[in-house]
Amino acid sequence: MRLQNLNVRALGLLSTVLVPANAYWRMSCPATLVTERLDPIVNPGKVSGHSHIILGGSAFAPTMDYAATQKSTCTSCAIDGDFSNYWSPTLYYRAQNGSFISVPIVGGGGGTVYYFPTRASYPGRKVKAFPEGFRMTAGNPEQRTSSESLAATQITHECLNYRGGGPPKSQKFPSVNCPNGIRTQVFFPSCWNEKDLDSPNHQSHMAYPSNGDSGVCPETHKQPLVSIFYEFLWDTGLFANDWYGNEQPFVLSMGDSSGYGFHGDFLNGWNVALLQSAIETCTTEDAGKASDLYSCSVLKPPKVSPQMCSIAPVVNEQISGVLPALPGCNPVTTTPQPIKNCEAVSGLSDTTSQYFTDLTTSKGWSYLGCGVDDYYNRLLTGASQDVPTMTVETCVDFCSGKGFSIAGLEYGSQCFCGNTIPASASPVPGIVGACNMACAGNGKEKCGDRSRLSLYQKCGGTCKNSGFGSTPMPDAPPPGSGLTVEAPVSDSPDAGMDSPMPSSSTPSQSTPSPSTPSSSTSAVESTGTTMVRPQNPIATASSPVAAAPAETPSSVTTSPDSSSDQASNVTLPSGWKAAGCYLDALNPRSLNGIKFAWWGELITSSGCSKYCDEQGYSFAGTENSGQCFCGNELVQSKLMAATDCKMTCRGDAGEICGGPARLSVFTKSSSMRRRSHKHRRNGHHMVAAS
Repeated sequence: MRLQNLNVRALGLLSTVLVPANAYWRMSCPATLVTERLDPIVNPGKVSGHSHIILGGSAFAPTMDYAATQKSTCTSCAIDGDFSNYWSPTLYYRAQNGSFISVPIVGGGGGTVYYFPTRASYPGRKVKAFPEGFRMTAGNPEQRTSSESLAATQITHECLNYRGGGPPKSQKFPSVNCPNGIRTQVFFPSCWNEKDLDSPNHQSHMAYPSNGDSGVCPETHKQPLVSIFYEFLWDTGLFANDWYGNEQPFVLSMGDSSGYGFHGDFLNGWNVALLQSAIETCTTEDAGKASDLYSCSVLKPPKVSPQMCSIAPVVNEQISGVLPALPGCNPVTTTPQPIKNCEAVSGLSDTTSQYFTDLTTSKGWSYLGCGVDDYYNRLLTGASQDVPTMTVETCVDFCSGKGFSIAGLEYGSQCFCGNTIPASASPVPGIVGACNMACAGNGKEKCGDRSRLSLYQKCGGTCKNSGFGSTPMPDAPPPGSGLTVEAPVSDSPDAGMDSPMPSSSTPSQSTPSPSTPSSSTSAVESTGTTMVRPQNPIATASSPVAAAPAETPSSVTTSPDSSSDQASNVTLPSGWKAAGCYLDALNPRSLNGIKFAWWGELITSSGCSKYCDEQGYSFAGTENSGQCFCGNELVQSKLMAATDCKMTCRGDAGEICGGPARLSVFTKSSSMRRRSHKHRRNGHHMVAAS
């Protein structure tokens, strides 16, 4: 018998020789579809025992089958034709006073799902796609101790410290501060019994291959399916100064402070033929690279921006922010015990009214939905204003008074007016969109978000709110275009910054997963110039943030400031020097050779300068703690006070990375001079002197 098993193993490995063992594609899910206590696999039709972060198709509901997934009108993930749903428990910080604070995903996004077409094998069998109606779970929410079982070893947590020195990944939460976050990970079983689409415990119809994340399938489950792996990068660094006592302070939503109980659920919504084609076609590692997801010809970007794909929860309870207790009946536990399935709310309900203000009776205006804006090409080009007391009523009154029939609210305090909405901005029925920012003047109302407009229209006859909608994104750039995010993005720079950067490593490696700059940025616009400002990511929704003053530059300064503040702790390429703190005009960008440059690590001024130098540019600039720009000329800018650039870099708190609409500028030349020709806005360019 032992010899036979060895032969089976050898044959199984031989069957994968023709395809690289590490072939995979990495699918970013730049946005969270919804966060709530639902689990249509384990608790169909009712409130589940604990909260989940949920990704994927917009048809997610308390009860689902394959046909239901195909009614999705968008997905929060990056591949067209995949309306699957992926979910795992949420993470909370347990405060010393006993309250709980939700921990956001780094970059304010969702997660990443890896697909491996060659990890599992069995002699004479091809790897197959998940069939219609297939579902499964991985991990055990009741687990509170270490285990050497194959299933238990596929749950891991990694402490990210991009400066080095972090502990190795393990089944339990790290016991030390992780400056760049904690990455929670789950690898699903990939060997199927060929007869059951589900099982009573949602796991026994599947089995792990011999090595857990790879190897030969057992005799009981001979059919290898494509392997999947989730990772979520939690921004635990926000709480770096809030540790207390002798234990780490983080807890999963089912009350698990150990981390052993992390788990994942998968409900298939793929076009099965498409997935099978991807398994057979995406057989190189290229699609696993950050910018090459679509290098596999069968994988296409979604028609609607994933960043806009969010739905209203159907469980009417607070899940995020500061909570007196974990949602549901979930005391914090460190020993194994059954998890109660308790409904702390009355049940399922319609919560859609939370996302707009009903003005149909009071003002004769109706809600249209959530649209994507682009400050290079504004959706509404009429009158505008930015006031710290902004409410929906304030904006509608302003636009109505100016004679416009459409009002759009953005970034909590901005109001834009117009009379038409382009066809490309038509709302998608049934989608809430990403207009989740509280109004500066009324924390109970929604006033758009970063590059997102809450749209209202003056009624011409019957006045009725038209439901929810999100704006289809412009066509995604082709692979190799220079953009470094996986998922399709809006032309708007802030739309790109909404997305978490994809991981730089496969699950079998220990290299940290980079992310975008913190989601704790938003923008303020006043006439002529868009400004970017910091915002506390765990502030209450009703806390307005003061706007930075707008500036409209008309010239540039010829004497660069080599302030030591900008050069402090920064390692520059040979021949480069710090030039000082400069205004970023933003429209157009003052450095626009490569916008939002990213090279696989969190942003630092050292890394940005090195990257721009390698790309052949003579200027590099970091901004707003986590943005990097390259160029050969500094457009519509001027020297600012060194104190304007005081934000520490997202990737290294020892370095400075600009400020709100301020660039820490580094140049390859020893001096800079003004180019004689004028810019289209009657300003000047700054170019590097040769």
